[in-house]
Amino acid sequence: MAEAALSALEVQSVRRKPLKDDVFDILHSRILAGQYPAGQWLRQEEIATHLGVSMTPVREALDLLVFAGLAERVPYRGVRVCEPSNEEILNAYGLRLLLEGAAARGAALRITDERLAVLHQLLDAGESLVRLEDMAHARVLSRELHSSIVAACGNPLLHKAYLAALNTFPDWRLYEQLFRQPELLGDSMDAEHREHLLIVEALEVRDPAAAVQRTLEHVVNRGHELEAYLGIPAEAIHAKETEILPLFTMGAMPENS
Repeated sequence: MAEAALSALEVQSVRRKPLKDDVFDILHSRILAGQYPAGQWLRQEEIATHLGVSMTPVREALDLLVFAGLAERVPYRGVRVCEPSNEEILNAYGLRLLLEGAAARGAALRITDERLAVLHQLLDAGESLVRLEDMAHARVLSRELHSSIVAACGNPLLHKAYLAALNTFPDWRLYEQLFRQPELLGDSMDAEHREHLLIVEALEVRDPAAAVQRTLEHVVNRGHELEAYLGIPAEAIHAKETEILPLFTMGAMPENS
């Protein structure tokens, strides 16, 4: 796969601090944007040459990608973007339903005004990101918003488990479809922004039931995309939802489940 041209933001980042965190951020963003698809080999030498940095920060950045669950190291071959099986994806989907639903309830009970302000900042920053070239930034903001909501529940172990599930859930593969079908981009991003806004509004009024319901609705919509974009059978997705959703009260279950 040919390397994509560096964006102005990427060039500025590398020039400012060409260390492992900067390289990790660039590679992470490209994976989320679908520029490095599932199964793509991440060649250390090519990346170092392309970014104009030494091999050491690239090697360390690849280690961070492996630790984060977005890449895997294959003995004697190198590092490649993860390509989880359907079973792994469905298990991650079930965990997202379980953990995000539980976290939404806890967050509604414990969230601080300071964290609410951060959530609104993330919403505002993402609202205008509707172009294909904005996709990497939009995906990072979306993950930050979800992670911040889960962190607001006050359970660090739940948050750690959630991050592991999120990194196995292949949102970068879902959103790379928008690069192939750009006519879907505007409606998709608008819908996601509205769903995020509804979750934050429920948290703002400290309504646990509404926060759980809006969160589950949002994650279930991602489940629909597993079928539409990745071809995972609808019956398998529904079976996972049937396994998890009854753990929540009926009033908190999404209407379209």
